[in-house]
Amino acid sequence: MPKTPGRSAHRSIIPRRPARPTGRNRDTARRHRLRTTTIALVTGALAATAFAAPARAQDGPADRGHHRATQQALDAVVAGGLPGITAAATDRHGLWQGASGIGDRRTKAPRGVNDRFRIASITKTFVATVLLQMEAEGKLSLDDTVEKWLPGAVRGNGNDGRKITVRQLLNHTSGIYDFLEDPAYIAKYMSVSGFLKHRYEYRSPWVAVVAAMRNAPTSPPGTRQQYSNTNYVLAGLILQKAGGRSYETEVRKRIIEPLKLRATTVPGNSSRMPEPSSRAYSKFSLDPAATKVYDVTFQNASQSWAEGDMISSAADLNRFYSALLGGKLLPPEQLKAMKTVIPDPDDPSTGYGLGLQSFNTSCGTVLWGHTGGWFGSLSVAVTTEDGRHQLAFNTNGDWRGNELGLPMDAEYCGTAPAAASGRAGTEAGTGVLGAERKSRTGF
Repeated sequence: MPKTPGRSAHRSIIPRRPARPTGRNRDTARRHRLRTTTIALVTGALAATAFAAPARAQDGPADRGHHRATQQALDAVVAGGLPGITAAATDRHGLWQGASGIGDRRTKAPRGVNDRFRIASITKTFVATVLLQMEAEGKLSLDDTVEKWLPGAVRGNGNDGRKITVRQLLNHTSGIYDFLEDPAYIAKYMSVSGFLKHRYEYRSPWVAVVAAMRNAPTSPPGTRQQYSNTNYVLAGLILQKAGGRSYETEVRKRIIEPLKLRATTVPGNSSRMPEPSSRAYSKFSLDPAATKVYDVTFQNASQSWAEGDMISSAADLNRFYSALLGGKLLPPEQLKAMKTVIPDPDDPSTGYGLGLQSFNTSCGTVLWGHTGGWFGSLSVAVTTEDGRHQLAFNTNGDWRGNELGLPMDAEYCGTAPAAASGRAGTEAGTGVLGAERKSRTGF
């Protein structure tokens, strides 16, 4: 029998985050960690919302009761306080799609099963895949230094690109400071006023590199894993140098077009969201009790670039991860390298490879994929190791309750959330996963 979710049931689903900041910078750091970390699963009493009886999508053609627990988990996520959620699961029965909650707070339109959304750091798996393809083609080596491809880019304040390899960028052991942790960058772009002022502006990837270089490394190269979005900005720049084409073109020609991912785009210097899609909402706070909600649907994708700018759908993400883990995108040697993970020292059941995360469900199923979070969007995309069973989902709010681990256990373990038995509302948001857990690494 699958385990009932308890205090430790979902501990390994989400990697942990770096230690909390202290002092007056704590609130600002909380806001910008929407991007840089997989936030702690928040528990405690979340007030019952207008979504106690969430809108529900019709079952897809592949659903014959196989995904009933997953739909119940989507309902529980919404009952916990997020606006809406869309999901897709693919297995031997075919494609199932589900949704719950609303896609537009003004019109109350329901969340759509075919919604496109910003996948944030799930982009990193695409970037790593392209670089590994290039390695297989002899265009670069994972052991090349950053200096070889980007002379002088990583220098100053103890940073030295001559000592950092492409591999260390991809598995986050470079020690390079995360530009989204840089105080000046946070003040200018990540505060409420800063985001709203600059949201439509083009931002060169070199802005991120310069911000990171203002800071000393967090550790010597190769000695410690520390998630840093700067790593994938640099990886994108190297990708362009090695391939001779833009990052956007390489991803499109190598992955999107061959796999016919028709809902997937690399938006470049665009603030638009392709249809169908829902509105995206942010509280600019990790505190679910915060009341002010902002519509952040439109924002210039260049501000995330190769570390997190792509747009996709749940069904397309399933197709991508199925192809990747099924061996259709990488030769065996490169796929093995991608899956060579460094375990989280605090939780060895989770790990990070080359743009690919490993997770354990409460029933012991090992999953591979990535998480992604940005203003107004939280996403998860995972697959079994054989590439035969995928799940992807997205919420259109970036504050989170303690139910966000439920869909994975529901889909892979058959664990229906307690709220599904009729105890929706307040109970659904007060501790399905138990006491608060601090998480590290992430989006």
